[in-house]
Amino acid sequence: MEPGNDTRLLEFLLLGFSEGPELQPLIFGLFLSMYLITVFGNLLIILAVSSDSHLHTPMYFFLANLSFVDICITSTIIPKMLVNIQTQSKVITYDDCITQMDFFLIFSVLDMYLLTMMAYDRFVAICHPLHYTVMMKPQLCGLLVLVSWIMSVLHSLLQTLMVLQLSFCTEVEIPHFFCELNQMTQLACSDTFFNHLVTYLAAMLLGGGPFIGILYSYSKIAFCIQRISSAHGKYKAFSTCASHLSVVSLFYCTGLGVYLSSAATRSSHLSATASVMYTVVTPMLNPFIYSLRNRDIKEALRRFSGMVAIKVPIVLGLKNFP
Repeated sequence: MEPGNDTRLLEFLLLGFSEGPELQPLIFGLFLSMYLITVFGNLLIILAVSSDSHLHTPMYFFLANLSFVDICITSTIIPKMLVNIQTQSKVITYDDCITQMDFFLIFSVLDMYLLTMMAYDRFVAICHPLHYTVMMKPQLCGLLVLVSWIMSVLHSLLQTLMVLQLSFCTEVEIPHFFCELNQMTQLACSDTFFNHLVTYLAAMLLGGGPFIGILYSYSKIAFCIQRISSAHGKYKAFSTCASHLSVVSLFYCTGLGVYLSSAATRSSHLSATASVMYTVVTPMLNPFIYSLRNRDIKEALRRFSGMVAIKVPIVLGLKNFP
């Protein structure tokens, strides 16, 4: 079949990581394990925060939302890849591809906004501790999350509508493991000038804006920490934001590394492999980073596991369960 222009394209082919059938079971097992760890770990964070009244603060409210978004990001892309490997098929329908791209855009932008809000929360807590409860009211936190959802949905809707205006060749192979915006735009047969323009502008505003906000918050935090006289006070202040700083560094460094490496090598398969870092590995590591470096989270998880250990035998009717 000769490639041609077809606005009624029915399906794409996701090429994934490797053509070799002998590697497919290994890839399936690896990604299934990472997906289950991501869902289980982030779900534990959400349950710990929601069940422990000591964690009903802005910091942990944003953390619970971040864990929910991390679950959604991986659930948007990994299950379809696992199904394709299991069925030995690379097909994804046009509608499913657009839907996957749409939701991935929503949750990835939400991730950046939440990381920015968490940086602002740490800035207020360290630099303005006496005004923390006034500046970080629950109503304001809820409003910030709601506005972030609205902006993320509107951005995703704009990008999706612009992709829907494109026409694609009749044989379209995506050298990636999910329907990523840039990959789809590059495969279009029609003019994509405005698509690239909107993508670059959105990257500067929605990506660069939060990043500048995070840098500003941490520059102020560093300045405030330097003014603390005692070494113990400096360590305590820094430890409150160490986990978040680790997550921010991991997210932005891997994401920036992916786009710089793909621009330098123009290797789609290399870009797909590198994309695993911020789409799968980072959401998987976030619960470990926060639970291992945060005493409150560890205590909440310990209390939550104790509650589960008590309630499960009762629910099962095993009151004398040893």
